[in-house]
Amino acid sequence: MTIAPTNNAQWLRSNGIDVNINALTVIDSNIFAGTAQGVFLSTNNGSSWYAMNNGLTNTYVSALVVNGSSIFAGTFNGIFLSTNNGISWTALNNGLANPIIRSLAISNNNIFAAIANKGVFLSTNNGSSWTAINNGLTNASVTSFAISNNEIFAGCSNGSGVFLSTNNGSSWTAINNGLTNTTVMSLAVNGGNIFAGTLSGGMFLSANNGSSWTAINNGLTNTTVMSLAVSGGNIFVGTTGGVFLSTNNGSSWTAINNGLTNTMVHSFTFNGNNIFVGTNGGVFLSTNNGNSWVDANSILTSIYIYSLAVSNNNIYAGTEEGVFRSTDNGSNWNIASTGLFHTPGLLDTSVNALNINGGNIFAGIHNRIFLSTNNGSIWTEVNSGLTNSSVMEFAFYNNNIFAGAKGEGVILSTDNGSNWTKVNSGLTDLNIRAITIKENNVFAGSSIGGVFLSTNNGSSWTAINNGLSNTSVKSLAVNGGNIFAGTFGGGIFLSTNDGSSWTPVSSGLTNKTVLSFAVNGGNIFAGTSGGGVFLSTNNGSSWTAINQGLGDTIVVSLIINGGYIFAGTAPDYIASKNGGIGGVWKRPLSQITSVTQPPSNFPINIILNQNYPNPFNPSTTISFSIQSKSFVTLKIFDVIGRDVATLVSEELPAGNQLRQWNAEKLSSGIYFYRLQAGTFVETKKLVLLK
Repeated sequence: MTIAPTNNAQWLRSNGIDVNINALTVIDSNIFAGTAQGVFLSTNNGSSWYAMNNGLTNTYVSALVVNGSSIFAGTFNGIFLSTNNGISWTALNNGLANPIIRSLAISNNNIFAAIANKGVFLSTNNGSSWTAINNGLTNASVTSFAISNNEIFAGCSNGSGVFLSTNNGSSWTAINNGLTNTTVMSLAVNGGNIFAGTLSGGMFLSANNGSSWTAINNGLTNTTVMSLAVSGGNIFVGTTGGVFLSTNNGSSWTAINNGLTNTMVHSFTFNGNNIFVGTNGGVFLSTNNGNSWVDANSILTSIYIYSLAVSNNNIYAGTEEGVFRSTDNGSNWNIASTGLFHTPGLLDTSVNALNINGGNIFAGIHNRIFLSTNNGSIWTEVNSGLTNSSVMEFAFYNNNIFAGAKGEGVILSTDNGSNWTKVNSGLTDLNIRAITIKENNVFAGSSIGGVFLSTNNGSSWTAINNGLSNTSVKSLAVNGGNIFAGTFGGGIFLSTNDGSSWTPVSSGLTNKTVLSFAVNGGNIFAGTSGGGVFLSTNNGSSWTAINQGLGDTIVVSLIINGGYIFAGTAPDYIASKNGGIGGVWKRPLSQITSVTQPPSNFPINIILNQNYPNPFNPSTTISFSIQSKSFVTLKIFDVIGRDVATLVSEELPAGNQLRQWNAEKLSSGIYFYRLQAGTFVETKKLVLLK
């Protein structure tokens, strides 16, 4: 017996998670978005986006500017520089008095940074060092810049209006005559005209370098102006109520929001005739001067999914960027991380563990535990008794909460997380990666010590490894009277007697590092590290890969809800930082059916194998199989998504195929090969090492 998909049955990406787009910029044909989750890059006009955060130790990006081939990112923990299109970032904070960056601007070789409550800082050496330049600047809350020739304008958010410097910031003068609203959120220059957008006061224009200002709000129905942009004779205003356009220097404004489903507009950028706006709900694109907008958020959140949990109609994803919640079975996701960050902007946001007990949701983040009692809307730390534990797993039994921690063993709370106590008597390995409970038995899987059993609520533990030939346990699951243990490199083991003995059950399991399990009736799903998802319908006697359409094969977590199985995935480290995918995938359980086994030499699924050798120099072989005649493309891409070779682009018969790629003319590095046949698409990494 085997498992086969129905027509077009496959895994589908659960929709991108909408995020705040704080900043946008363009370098050549590359579009960069600064978000609450780091920097993202699009090389195809917003059709797809890739996370570019290697070296970016803070991912709340508030500002982006470009100077030649250099990209500067202002974050809530300083300024970072990339000279390679965002592939890597370096911190540039020497001399900065406060790490929270509000705005950045460049004039010739001078870089200006607005620092929260510390005024303006200047670098004349490409960010290597910074100096405060606040002489005459009576308000330190600078939020925006505009530059016209040698004149620098600074807008302040605390009611001090606009300041002007004509000597590179050595001194500043307030220029607020006629500016009846002095809470300035944005500035822009168009020829000899300066525009100021304010909080609730709308737009102001100065035609004389700020000596006087005039309100210009005819048609501007929303007067909180968050962002400004100029393109030719067009002036675009981003407000809390969408985008407005003026073609007559601000004399009148027209709303241009057709298709703009999120109207909190933080930023603009232009790429040729294309206008991009950054909103609270991602990026939108207009190709017709703002007459209409389309969503441009595909794969915007390429992030590592550590954990998944479900309660009623809510699905929660614990990620490297906090917790996200879906209320529509994964169709859409929203951030649910309020309270998770004990200091705003710090990078301790990776949620290693999530689990739900009644109305209580517990999240393990670095060395802290958080509790939400209102569906993830607000989180509170519950760390009393917790020393320095990175919690990897939660399990519940009656009023007891067990947490498996890395380096700290098992910790127990009997009062809903208010207090925690170590319960490690008998544990010889304190790196606990998995916990599960069967009746009154608590099982703990450890990194090198195998499985431990407690029959007395953790008061004492006993090693139960008879037959467990691999004792690096990554995951545990219970199905009826059976306990399954997934190991690192050793496959799956089964115990039918509460761990007294174990038997290997890995037939058909082509990847032997098992990171996660999910159980649905007689179906057992196993998520592996690089092999995708496997299914057994016979209690582990045999396993079949069910990966059609699954773009990520490192499956860290699995859950089942509403007739679907959800897979939380992660690409490998290099891919995740330089354009890997990651995220949540889902598939209907109804697509997985039992059919008669076809001949063993005939492919039953489309399969893309890992190239061999890998790494290689200069040639490698890629093999794949298709189960029916299909039009097939096999292409090679570099790390920023450029198409560097096409190996197949034709209709092929069913069967096994081989193709060789010679990369003699290319430089060493990471490349990706993508197979597409009908609706099937899969991508794998290969390494050219000369």
